[in-house]
Amino acid sequence: MWNVSDLTPVLGVCAVGLTAVCVVAIVFWYKARDKELQVQREMRIREMEHQQKMRELEVELEKAKASQVYERTA
Repeated sequence: MWNVSDLTPVLGVCAVGLTAVCVVAIVFWYKARDKELQVQREMRIREMEHQQKMRELEVELEKAKASQVYERTA
């Protein structure tokens, strides 16, 4: 029959191993989450730059339309 004192070293080794696995998993999760947030930030910056360019193009288009109307009336 197994005695509790016989299982203590085995349980200790299992606990240390499980702790190490948990620490590694947490580190990998943190790094993956950090990278995901960085990608989202970059995408948001690109989206904002795209919106700014679209606004600038809309302004240029309005100016072109206005100049065409002015040329037709002149």
